[in-house]
Amino acid sequence: MSELDFMRRAIELSRLNATSAGGGPFGAVVVQAGRIVGEGANRVVPDHDPTAHAEIVAIRAACRTLRSHVLDGCVIYTSCEPCPMCLGAIWWARIGEIVYGNDRVDAAAAGFDDDVLYREMAAPLDERRLPLRRMSADEARAAFELWLANPDRVAY
Repeated sequence: MSELDFMRRAIELSRLNATSAGGGPFGAVVVQAGRIVGEGANRVVPDHDPTAHAEIVAIRAACRTLRSHVLDGCVIYTSCEPCPMCLGAIWWARIGEIVYGNDRVDAAAAGFDDDVLYREMAAPLDERRLPLRRMSADEARAAFELWLANPDRVAY
């Protein structure tokens, strides 16, 4: 399959999902060495899961296929520029490249405006709309100390 085929598959998933009950118009595929190892469409409404964006669904499928939480060497093709959550997941999975169709302006025109999230993430903690409060830091730090002392830990 070609790069264009991978993008067309992501777009096909978004189009199929756009006409399903509760499906959002987003699709994504994760590709490694010229083959699709994971694909997904937006499942937020049908799964009652705000994290079930197409990219997240595709990443989860790819991780199961490859039996790894690391997707280095992979490319994600997505029908739309990833939102901040999906971008974070792509970074954590160590995917090497993002190829997208629609951009954030196109998404906003369709009613999916992530601009507030981009602004929130760029704002200092004390200026964000969603309050953040730190609590019990010393107690919480104990889990990190236990993890660091665990000789069987897997770094990620």
